[in-house]
Amino acid sequence: MVQPVQPVAAATGVTSGSAVSGPQGLQPASASETTISGEEFNARPASRVGELLEAVPGLMVTQHSGEGKANQYFLRGFNLDRGTDLAITVDGMPVNMPTHGHGQGYADINFLIPELVGAVNVRKGPYFADKGDFASAGSVDIDYLTRLPKNLAEISFGSFGYLRGVAAGSTAVGAGTLLAAVEGTKYNGPWDVPDDVRKLNGVLRYSQGTATDGFTLSAMAYSNGWNSTDQVAQRAIDQNLIGRFGTLDATDGGTSSRFSFSSNWAHSSAYGQSKASAYVVRSSMQLFNNFTYLLDDPVNGDQFSQLDRRTLYGFNASHSFDVRFAGIETQTRVGLNTRGDDIRVGLLRTMQRATLSTVREDQVREGNIGLWADTTARWTDWLRTTVGLRQDYFAGRVSSDTPENSGNASATMTSPKAGIVLGPWYRTEFYGNAGYGLHSNDIRGATITVDPNDKVTPQDRVPLLVRSKGAEIGIRTKAIPDLTSSVALFVLDFDSELLFVGDAGTTEASRPSRRVGIEWTSTYKVRPWLSLDLDVAYTRARFTDFDPAGDRIPGAPAWIASGGVTFGADTGWFGALRGRYFGPRPLIEDDSVRSQDSLIFNARAGYRFDNGIRLQLDALNLFNAKTSQIEYYYASRLPGELADGLADRHVHPAEPLAVRLTLAGRF
Repeated sequence: MVQPVQPVAAATGVTSGSAVSGPQGLQPASASETTISGEEFNARPASRVGELLEAVPGLMVTQHSGEGKANQYFLRGFNLDRGTDLAITVDGMPVNMPTHGHGQGYADINFLIPELVGAVNVRKGPYFADKGDFASAGSVDIDYLTRLPKNLAEISFGSFGYLRGVAAGSTAVGAGTLLAAVEGTKYNGPWDVPDDVRKLNGVLRYSQGTATDGFTLSAMAYSNGWNSTDQVAQRAIDQNLIGRFGTLDATDGGTSSRFSFSSNWAHSSAYGQSKASAYVVRSSMQLFNNFTYLLDDPVNGDQFSQLDRRTLYGFNASHSFDVRFAGIETQTRVGLNTRGDDIRVGLLRTMQRATLSTVREDQVREGNIGLWADTTARWTDWLRTTVGLRQDYFAGRVSSDTPENSGNASATMTSPKAGIVLGPWYRTEFYGNAGYGLHSNDIRGATITVDPNDKVTPQDRVPLLVRSKGAEIGIRTKAIPDLTSSVALFVLDFDSELLFVGDAGTTEASRPSRRVGIEWTSTYKVRPWLSLDLDVAYTRARFTDFDPAGDRIPGAPAWIASGGVTFGADTGWFGALRGRYFGPRPLIEDDSVRSQDSLIFNARAGYRFDNGIRLQLDALNLFNAKTSQIEYYYASRLPGELADGLADRHVHPAEPLAVRLTLAGRF
């Protein structure tokens, strides 16, 4: 007999209390799945908003350019560039951009206001039916608060012209709550040419009910302009042509904006829980970069501009219901994901931000639909399984200024998923997961036929979708009181890492790859006011086919680690000391050139007064480590060098020791 049942409660063990914290109320389904509270997220001293995402175990976030550009992400042995294969959402809206002017999956998180973050839900690997494109390495879903416990006003100022102000508050309006926030930031940085960051952010949000039975309406606005000191050739520093914080093109920089409207709705009844969300986003970006200086154009230089202006819109819906079948409790979810992008994207040759010529300009209409379902069954008190299936369909059209590169492209892919959870025994659970996923390529690479630079040289088309396959086994335990520890061993294969090269307007063929790794994450609550944490991740990343060039994947990190101590209560002294280790990476396939490693510490100390006033001092790069945020190896040409240029390291240094003082009040 089949009959509806109430949602399955967590058994005594490590999932206790987490039944409503995961996606759609599910208990953790893998060893690497976790939820980070907004309080934990904001307790981390960080130099930029993107670095706060390093609260995700095993994730490293860097920057090689100005403070308005998307960050560089590294996870599970991937150099994820600007976000490829790491799916990020904020308030249910996707952040990753397909067919982007700078890079596939471009994920600019600079519009995030950290004080509004309520929770960060993290899942890794292609094991989850409700996740599709960009999620093969992992997904990070950031939820905003619907109300603030107290209104907030704060101002921060510090080294290198740093100034930030934020005000946020919420109040009852009718049957719901209205939340508003505004943020402004200015920053120059240590660079010889100041970054001159000018960032404005705003959020207006109305909500009624709860996350399981209510709705929200949200409007967000973001605008930014900046100069950028990109990575520079190491030999230019060694030859004293520039200093460590100098630039080889003083006119690099960019502008970016993002305006959005979104809604989320949820309803619970005896028939289960339904959820729906819809969004529309208008975004614009223009970048000016010069990475090779005089290699391609010895007269005007190699600066180029990338344009991306788009409207994206989407609708997601799901329904979950609990059923008891033959005495077995099950929860089934079915869902729909849709997204469309109307894009104007361009690549221009420029000099000092003045346009010289157009390499290519395209109008793109691209969309996808994903249908998914999964069922979780609790067979016994110690055995839980999940099976899922996802079907994705992608299609679009490119209208190019080079007619030969116009055309239509479409593709479908089916992705089965499965997982098993054993336990708890002695407050310990064991996990196994496997699944197929996908990675979409820039649709311009699926329609291209000739090089847009000369309009003649043939170009090979690439598949619109590329298969990924992954598996993971792991353990999570609370056997020791106040200590939560998890270990996950994973493997992730890609049929190909084909990419569209936004800097050249062409496709770049890559090779099949495999990543095998292990992650260890631990948190120890020493006292109610004192906690310790440590994350260590190792990945062996290799191309799996034979090539005389070698089998190493450029930019793929082997070791990533972070840890820290956090202390404090609602009032009185509080603070944190955190360290982050970014291991050396191969810069070319034969591993003959490797990057530096880096170890950077950030610290925070402050005092919360009984009247709601908070005084806080952050010290970033506490020990003034002279290391690089990012390194590449490629050919460039400086003035006076031979026409072919020289292959060299190109580095972007970590900012030196900086201090920031914050005065905040809650009322």
